[in-house]
Amino acid sequence: MPKYYDDKEPDNRACAGVREDFKACLLQHDCVVKEGKLPSECLKEGHCKALQTSFFECKRSMLDTRSRFRGRKGY
Repeated sequence: MPKYYDDKEPDNRACAGVREDFKACLLQHDCVVKEGKLPSECLKEGHCKALQTSFFECKRSMLDTRSRFRGRKGY
């Protein structure tokens, strides 16, 4: 579920909700906070895999020629 804040500017980019959740998951993970690793290193270790897959699927749906006529999936 995307996290929305009242004082935040609206993000009109595609897949904004999934992007925000993915970013928050990585930045708040113990791998980054306690171990001091970079988010890219934690991503290679397999943390936040479900959100990474969801974000990838959302971005891929933008390039899918079958969905051009139907529109993007509602993420």
